[in-house]
Amino acid sequence: MKKILLEMKKMIDAKQTNKLTMLGEVEKEGSPFKILISTILSSRTKDDTTYKASNRLFNEYKNPKELAQAKVPDIKKLIKPVAFYKIKAKKIKQVAEIIYKEYDSKVPKEMEQLLELPLVGRKTANCVLVYGFREPAIPVDVHVHRISNRLGLVETGIPEETEIELEKITSKKYWIHVNEYFVRFGQLICKPINPSCQECKFQDTCKYFTK
Repeated sequence: MKKILLEMKKMIDAKQTNKLTMLGEVEKEGSPFKILISTILSSRTKDDTTYKASNRLFNEYKNPKELAQAKVPDIKKLIKPVAFYKIKAKKIKQVAEIIYKEYDSKVPKEMEQLLELPLVGRKTANCVLVYGFREPAIPVDVHVHRISNRLGLVETGIPEETEIELEKITSKKYWIHVNEYFVRFGQLICKPINPSCQECKFQDTCKYFTK
């Protein structure tokens, strides 16, 4: 995996962009709570839309206590137009209430506790571990799942299976880098539709290219 990540970095750098993923940008602020809420907002939503909505929300409500005490209609206005914003507004308020009341405003670092939160699945929980706490985990979103299968690293049908298989073949010290590099690579080069195959150095092993 080290070789693959290094090759991806070269291709990303060749695009002359220093732009990080949405979570990579949020990570610089050092807030596990914002990572958690931003990841929930990101479902079925483009990074740029998510990032702007997250910033609007956190400019108004700085911490779990403030968000827990916010009114749902006000939250809706701030996070619109993220996908399913009406449902997400209610759920992130619930998440904030739990974090504030049960965890003393500190986001838990245990997978089991994270999975008990509303709208939090394995991908979101792993994102919190990686981007919020720099703990080794492999968040598998659509980019990681697609690229892993295209490159023949795994043969899986769902992201949960991809996570398990990637953990088997990746040294734990590289887990925290997988999502950031795979997502950037997927956004810039290995796109879902019309990928830039001529720019890719993985043509020899890519199942998509050889079809």
